[in-house]
Amino acid sequence: MSIPALRWLRRIFPDALITLHTRGWAEGIFRDAALFDEILTFDKTKSKIKDALVQAKALKKHEFDLAVLFPNSFETALVAKMAKIPRRFGYSKEGRSFLLTDAVEIPVWKNERHEVFYYLNLVAEIEKEYFGTKSVLENEPRVDLEVSAERRGEARKILQENGVDLSKKTIALGVGSTNSRAKRWHAESYAKLNDLLQNELNANVVLVGAKDELEISEEVFAKSEKKPIILTGKTNLAEAVAVLSEIELLVSNDMGLAHIAPAVATKTLVIFGPTNEKTTQPIGSEIIRKTVDCAPCMLRDCPIDHRCMTRISAAEVFRKAREILSVKKDR
Repeated sequence: MSIPALRWLRRIFPDALITLHTRGWAEGIFRDAALFDEILTFDKTKSKIKDALVQAKALKKHEFDLAVLFPNSFETALVAKMAKIPRRFGYSKEGRSFLLTDAVEIPVWKNERHEVFYYLNLVAEIEKEYFGTKSVLENEPRVDLEVSAERRGEARKILQENGVDLSKKTIALGVGSTNSRAKRWHAESYAKLNDLLQNELNANVVLVGAKDELEISEEVFAKSEKKPIILTGKTNLAEAVAVLSEIELLVSNDMGLAHIAPAVATKTLVIFGPTNEKTTQPIGSEIIRKTVDCAPCMLRDCPIDHRCMTRISAAEVFRKAREILSVKKDR
């Protein structure tokens, strides 16, 4: 969701050296992106104090002029302050305003507009401060990400080595979600969808996700009559991004991969239940959801009957997936 804001930072500072400071696991998302000049990664330990000191020391060596803090955490602002970066823009949350040189107020529309505009608004404030303009918010957000030809070739090799017939359409199912069980469409439903996709469309079906989503993938596999191919946990994030760029469709829960797939020009269908599609629908995706009184509740576990998900049938998801696949799209 920060990609449009990163793109605009490059546009308003075309000649600047821009460094992305991010967690090590996220490097795989941005590896080929032309949004910045370098990536400086870090990995957290159990000691927040040690982490802050290490990060601040690394940033200080670069002598940055400006820090743009997309995370809302106190620690992020503290690191930028300790690194002695002269200008520090960020939202005034978690009591951290005194650590920022330019504390931006939370917009009143925060819970009504898509999350990408929250990050774009921060860049708009920077543009206004430096150049007296706010052109950032006058344009549609772009989330596209580059994936090199080399990485695409490696992705095809991964698919082939795992039993995917590259002469057929390949559809990925993202059946997990690392931070919420309530966001998961049920394993039985995914199994039925898998059987429909294989029987009716003669498509390869692969299950994708992180290692901690392997259990739910194995459950879908066990409940399927025609067995899908399990890639869950077999790829790192950089490889998963490339794999998504080489398939025809991703059908998934509201999860991270659902944001990556449309960014790499892959058709995407997201099954929404407890979360708010107005603020978090992956840009460029299509969604399917049922209107129920209790949704969006934003809960991690459903305290009742999970009606927002159980009322979505495999047949209707299949029909929507088939409809999406029938639409030609330039890649």
